[in-house]
Amino acid sequence: MLYLSTRGHLDRKRFCEILLEGLAPDGGLYLPEAYPQVDAATLTRWRAVLAEQGYAALAFEVLSLYIDDIPAADLKALCARTYTAEVFGTKEIVPLTKLEDGLQLEALSNGPTLAFKDMAMQLLGNLFEYELARRGEQLNILGATSGDTGSAAEYAMRGKQGVRVFMLSPHGRMSPFQQAQMFSLMDPNIHNIAIEGVFDDCQDIVKAVSNDLDFKRKYKIGTVNSINWARLLAQVVYYFAGYFYATKSNDEKVSFAVPSGNFGNVCAGHVARQMGLPIRRLIVATNENDVLDEFFRTGTYRVRGSADTYETSSPSMDISKASNFERFVFDLLGRDAMRTKHLFDDELRLHGRFDLGADPLFAQSATQYGFASGKSTHANRLATIKSTFEQHGVMIDTHTADGVKVARELRQAGEHVVVLETALPIKFAETIREALGRDPARPAKFDGIEALPKRVQVMGADAVAVKRYITDHCPV
Repeated sequence: MLYLSTRGHLDRKRFCEILLEGLAPDGGLYLPEAYPQVDAATLTRWRAVLAEQGYAALAFEVLSLYIDDIPAADLKALCARTYTAEVFGTKEIVPLTKLEDGLQLEALSNGPTLAFKDMAMQLLGNLFEYELARRGEQLNILGATSGDTGSAAEYAMRGKQGVRVFMLSPHGRMSPFQQAQMFSLMDPNIHNIAIEGVFDDCQDIVKAVSNDLDFKRKYKIGTVNSINWARLLAQVVYYFAGYFYATKSNDEKVSFAVPSGNFGNVCAGHVARQMGLPIRRLIVATNENDVLDEFFRTGTYRVRGSADTYETSSPSMDISKASNFERFVFDLLGRDAMRTKHLFDDELRLHGRFDLGADPLFAQSATQYGFASGKSTHANRLATIKSTFEQHGVMIDTHTADGVKVARELRQAGEHVVVLETALPIKFAETIREALGRDPARPAKFDGIEALPKRVQVMGADAVAVKRYITDHCPV
């Protein structure tokens, strides 16, 4: 399996090369040269694998189609070590809960940091440690988080041999619980940097550093954001698992509703659908920062500046530049790398937007690729949390509420929709109290976390300053 850049760089690379690299040298994102195709017989076999051997065995089956430079026995062992009931709470790993007819939740938030990011990050940590040991090398991970990626990455990488983490987050923009999860870690290989700005400023710095190829090579910079193909690939697995749990035969179709800001989670669904998983629709749910909803409604992709990026009660989606969106647009444009490069490298940089509304290909986002979208506000969030708890006794977090609201709004007659759960409610306790007048349950291991000592460096939105911090803490 070889991987190419969405912007047309001539190199073709294997999985373990791009695992440690992040962005392609031309600033593009890596994708496989072609998506492996899964036929009905394979789906039937995988359904049995999940039922008889469990989630880790299914993960090995899916990942094996994309990873051919790690011996099969080693990859199987990595999956088995990652996806355990001890780490994820149940033997199903991602069990489904019925809310109402035609609507289920897929539990993705039972990992160490109580967010869906653990599903991929726990595997990524093991892959990094394995490959770095095989090469005898070290890696400095530079990441950006709007809340959950950071803690998931840090908990996955803490204590890992050969790995340091430098995690950027928007200063004061995460929930108190999210901040405490990250900033209370005292492991010497974990570095938290709070950027005075919004998530997009953090993401821009990560891209600027990654695009400085000399610095990237000298300091062995890698990434754990969903621009890293390995992380997105790990997320593909739970679409297959969710489909198998929700259906009895491969003749059935399922739609997935996905809370989305950076387009990574739903992009994994796009990959699964392109492989042949019988997904009817991929329903994108945004919050007030509705860049993605605007695109799927109009064909216009219009990024916002910091001043126009709203601070909301579903803060992990307070994003106005969807990093993974380039992967989908590349496919939508028939894998035209030059046109993709023009849109993302020229049009966005010069004008902050591009418009595909008049292009005949835009209609295929719905007809061929199955995308639909909707938007949720703070008032919608409160109402959805309240109605879901009162009607079903199920407490959901703010981001999951956005997904449930949009799923209920867009679900068609006879359509079976699975909403991907984003996090546990305790991570957003203030809004849960506002909606329900009570506190969400808190796992015992997180009692008093907000009061723990914190270690974080606050700095301006300056890539040069971040590079200086990295050099000060990384012997070459």
